[in-house]
Amino acid sequence: MSDRILLTGAGGFLGRHTRPVLEARYGAGNVTAVSSAGYDLMDRRQVDALFETVKPDIVVHYAAYSGGIGANSAFPADFYFRNTVLTANVFDAAAKAKVKKLVYPMGGCSYPAIAKSPIDESQLFQGYPQKESAGYSTAKMMGVVAAQSYRKQYGLNATVIIPGNMYGEYDNFHPRDSHVVPAMIRRYYEARLNNAPFVEMWGTGAPERDFVYAGDVAKTIPFFIESFDESGPVNISSGTATPIKQLATTIAKVAGYEGEIRWDTSKPDGQMVKIFDTAKMSALGLSCPTSLDEGLRRTANWLAKNYAGRGDGLRL
Repeated sequence: MSDRILLTGAGGFLGRHTRPVLEARYGAGNVTAVSSAGYDLMDRRQVDALFETVKPDIVVHYAAYSGGIGANSAFPADFYFRNTVLTANVFDAAAKAKVKKLVYPMGGCSYPAIAKSPIDESQLFQGYPQKESAGYSTAKMMGVVAAQSYRKQYGLNATVIIPGNMYGEYDNFHPRDSHVVPAMIRRYYEARLNNAPFVEMWGTGAPERDFVYAGDVAKTIPFFIESFDESGPVNISSGTATPIKQLATTIAKVAGYEGEIRWDTSKPDGQMVKIFDTAKMSALGLSCPTSLDEGLRRTANWLAKNYAGRGDGLRL
């Protein structure tokens, strides 16, 4: 009999990439994918009921309360409380249910604001995260503490991964909450639809970031389920530095926008370089092979397909 797998947060961005990977490898009948519409994992009684119903051998715990920088700044206590409870409830239930494996992702935003690029895993607790998202970031960091603590006391084989700046289909394209890739894709797409002569971007375009296609991250999950018995964390990213100006030019091309790109240099650039060290990932034989051009093309095509009808879960 195959292992029973529970995927929480299945309706989210990474969850929608991961579910087909799990179903293809372990069989659709062995994967139970849940979202907040089915279970409120803030309620420990519902968490216990979920575990009692599914009786999972493996848990991939994506459920989280997330949002853009504006929401993080406005509601830091909500982000801290909800993510702390979501993490605590599922780790504790998994340990008590004696699951064989738990995989938990956290964001690179949990690294210290003063972290030096390329950022390796040892820097995680060496300083405070960016204050604008610290409520969320510090709550998610507790996943590392939970993995180590439950491993020591209960023998729970939990692993934490840290995806880089993910992008791809099913991302959040809402203009108030989206990250840089979906925000740019939507802006260029709408500029093309409206025949806008130029698109304006903030800053100089000089900062460098490390982007990773969400589908590549999803494909690493079976490895961490089957072949990695440490707490982590492990960075999962491309490890490639991409200047924001290059990103803007590439996205304009894949989105079919031929107008001018203007840079408002009176606006701040933010952190100049943020790249993830992927040596640990590479040593495990893992990679994120999708090129930026190809990943952006898939993402832009997905937006174009879903934009008119606002379908397929598009957050606009």
